[in-house]
Amino acid sequence: MRGLELRRIAMPLVSPFRTSFGTETARDVLLVRAAGETAEGWGECVAMAEPLYSSEHVDGAAEVIRRFLLPEVTALAKSGELTVPRLEAALGRIKGHPMAKAGLLTALLDLSLRESGTSFGAYLGAVKTTVPAGVSVGIMSSIPALLDAVDGYRAQGYVRIKLKIEPGWDVEPVRAVRERFGDDLLLQVDANTAYTLADARQLARLDPFDLLLIEQPLPEDDLRGHAALARQIRTPVCLDESITSARAAADAIALGATSVINVKPGRVGGYLEARRVHDVCAANGVPVWCGGMLETGLGRAANVALAALPNFTLPGDTSASDRYFARDITKPFVLDGGHVAVPTGPGLGVTPDLDYLGEITTATEWLPVLP
Repeated sequence: MRGLELRRIAMPLVSPFRTSFGTETARDVLLVRAAGETAEGWGECVAMAEPLYSSEHVDGAAEVIRRFLLPEVTALAKSGELTVPRLEAALGRIKGHPMAKAGLLTALLDLSLRESGTSFGAYLGAVKTTVPAGVSVGIMSSIPALLDAVDGYRAQGYVRIKLKIEPGWDVEPVRAVRERFGDDLLLQVDANTAYTLADARQLARLDPFDLLLIEQPLPEDDLRGHAALARQIRTPVCLDESITSARAAADAIALGATSVINVKPGRVGGYLEARRVHDVCAANGVPVWCGGMLETGLGRAANVALAALPNFTLPGDTSASDRYFARDITKPFVLDGGHVAVPTGPGLGVTPDLDYLGEITTATEWLPVLP
């Protein structure tokens, strides 16, 4: 492999996306391009501009790749032993930074698979050609605005609606959506750690609305609290931020802290570990679904392939490209009967539009691996 390119791009969102931890109006995206002799691979780092969802942020992820991950790539390349599994193992000695690691590992995996003519889905073990698409609806300015948004997404064909919630915006918006769209709507909520166990009585007020799940209601390090909450409410508890590895998933399941798990490859350090999370959950009879981090078409392609594995039995946040972007950097993902097609070409199965990529690039940096 010749080297890595770190590329920053600015992607405006079609509308502000508000959660319990903040509002996003644009994505500051870090892309990693792995340049080989006969092909190139792409990875997307899903860290946000600020450390709000997790401790990682885009500037920090670029610095970690540059200073600490690149030497591991170089060492393996010089020894002739550079493979994605070996690199993943080597990166294990560097504590934390799963999103930076995932962006790098995905680029190298994409490169390897393109060189061998293998698709991401085939490599991971996909068993489906399409996956059902859900959509995440941010906290809105009013309930009428929320109902209009949900109505629009339903008209587009999304098969599941996820509502972001926080204290003061929970029972009433859920009630309004359930009353407006009926009991047949697949509906779930996501708190992004906004509550504490002291709010159990308030969260129990969501039980009558027959939700698929409540996602990450309590802080990510409070597994005991989630286990206690799960005993006090009927709505299934799903963990997101708490699941940082397959081991963390096994612990949460053993403690009774979760009965559903949201798998985000960036959060767990890449797609190899994401597959391990899937396998652990499958072995324990715990269903999983694929979460989203407002990815471009590059990250979305990999997520859709992951979501085609057998234990992904619930619709994920694998939305169409136009949910977030007026123009994507790849050929857009579109809904067809509420589903998104799994790419079948080599590697990610999609390539960026280099002309458009040039227009939205804010910085690039070349990091040679071998002279």
